[in-house]
Amino acid sequence: MMTSRKPIYLDYCATTPCDPAVVEAMQPFLTTYFGNASSASHIFGWQAAEAVQIAREQIAQLIHASPDEIIFTSGATEALNLAIQGIYACYGGSGNHLISCTTEHHAVLDTLQFLEQHRGARVTYLPVDSGGKIDLDELENAITDKTILICLMYANNETGVLHPVKAIAEIAHRHGIPFLTDATQAAGMLPVDVETDGIDLMAMSAHKMYGPKGIGALFIRKRFQGRKLQLIPLLHGGGQEKGWRSGTLNVPAIVGFGKAAELAMQSREITAMQLKKLRDALESALSEAGCIIHAYDEPRLPHVSHVYTPGVPSRILIPALATELALSAGSACSSATGKPSHVLKAMGMSDEEAFSSLRISLGRFTTAEDVQLAANMLIQAIHKLRKQMTENP
Repeated sequence: MMTSRKPIYLDYCATTPCDPAVVEAMQPFLTTYFGNASSASHIFGWQAAEAVQIAREQIAQLIHASPDEIIFTSGATEALNLAIQGIYACYGGSGNHLISCTTEHHAVLDTLQFLEQHRGARVTYLPVDSGGKIDLDELENAITDKTILICLMYANNETGVLHPVKAIAEIAHRHGIPFLTDATQAAGMLPVDVETDGIDLMAMSAHKMYGPKGIGALFIRKRFQGRKLQLIPLLHGGGQEKGWRSGTLNVPAIVGFGKAAELAMQSREITAMQLKKLRDALESALSEAGCIIHAYDEPRLPHVSHVYTPGVPSRILIPALATELALSAGSACSSATGKPSHVLKAMGMSDEEAFSSLRISLGRFTTAEDVQLAANMLIQAIHKLRKQMTENP
């Protein structure tokens, strides 16, 4: 059944709409300035190369890095693969041990499992407590003389829980180990600072910060404890991006990424405050209706709620509201598996809890009216479905 009102989008962790200013910035590079950034012999190539450099500077400024520390990729998944596989290929001769966590995104977990199965890697997957936090003592105790990389995400993509990245980096550096973080959900939302936080490698994606899909970046610190960090590239063929990522640069998307980073830097603080206020109002309404907010007391992203709806599975609740609300049960990358969330299971939840949970993520274009309407629709649907399931078990 069609509705005349546009559905309310509450899945900003999955992707964000391109900001109109981003689309406007990209447009000329799809038509007028269409040159290849590697074409060094004419003005079309010079224009493209200049645009790429400006975007590189914009992204670097967002995270307090140097422009020459930004390597463009097709997205955060490729950036993470380049970092993890590249480090292992380069330094695996001196050690084959990596440390990560059970709640990482599958872009990390699947890559580590590939190295375990096919490259002889040994990986320690740190557990988390019921709030999604790791134990820093366990992290330090897991380090061996064969550890070559610590990889822990900045903010969880399902619960929004934040890892203490600065403390993690201090432990890593005390043992001479580089620290990689997946900042896909944090960059553009939080004041990420690779210098203050001590981050050595970091993955980002434009489409999580109101930029286009298909473009991401890997930050690679120029110097790590007196030496240059080296990576073996995944892609070969043209030597672009310092030889770390060959392939013709996607200039329009890179320009869009740069503009998105610039906009994020201008509005990040006020946006975070506004979204936290909206999120808190939504959580208050849902809590009064008997829902439980996962990791409620933990440091987490200001725009994300992970909600347990007792007695109402998300596979029933989400379709019941699909024409009115855009919601998800968790990561878009694993929503079709039919398995309970590995993040929630790692936090000690039962299958029933995991299968009866929603991820609600707000964004730049979410209004107070949207939140009020969404809360009312969710509460009504939960009560209705719970009654139906009680009467017809």
